[in-house]
Amino acid sequence: MTQPRSYRMAARAEGVSRTRERILAAARDAFVDRPYDEVTLAGIAAEAGVTQQTLLNHFSSKEGLLLATTESHLRGEVERLRGPVRPGDVRAAVRGLVRQYERLGDANVRVEAVAERIPLVGQVVAAARATHRAWLEEVFAGQLPDDSRARRRVLAALYAATDVGTWKLLRRDLGHSRAETTAVLESLVRAALAPPP
Repeated sequence: MTQPRSYRMAARAEGVSRTRERILAAARDAFVDRPYDEVTLAGIAAEAGVTQQTLLNHFSSKEGLLLATTESHLRGEVERLRGPVRPGDVRAAVRGLVRQYERLGDANVRVEAVAERIPLVGQVVAAARATHRAWLEEVFAGQLPDDSRARRRVLAALYAATDVGTWKLLRRDLGHSRAETTAVLESLVRAALAPPP
């Protein structure tokens, strides 16, 4: 009696997990490809082959789905796109960031645009910013000043040089090529790291 029941429970749990993964995969594509306000739960549910109620049972809201998608798919995708970077390697760091922004930058900009009016989206953006700052500290630890005030200033300059908004300005607004954008970002990072005269 126990084995068949255990088997049914395991099969059910596996089915729930597969359903959740289909929803997350559909949500990842929707959030990356379209403005946040144009993404609908009904559209994601249809793409995942589930009912909207099933989606809500798993994630409770569109904001909850974005948060889960960020945790389960987008964070790992960002890490893969950036790739491993040797500490202090400006060129590799910038190339990894540009690779990430070329794939996900437009989606980042669109999500940031709604962060102020949707608190949970604001939390997602704040967490992404904290992660980016920690990455900068890790990659450039050996080149940062020891003095805490100077260190904060250099980190702020590095953040401004490598923010998705800077990529957007160069790539989308000013129409620079990927290679030109990479070169400009690299020069900005090197300038931020240069000791003051």
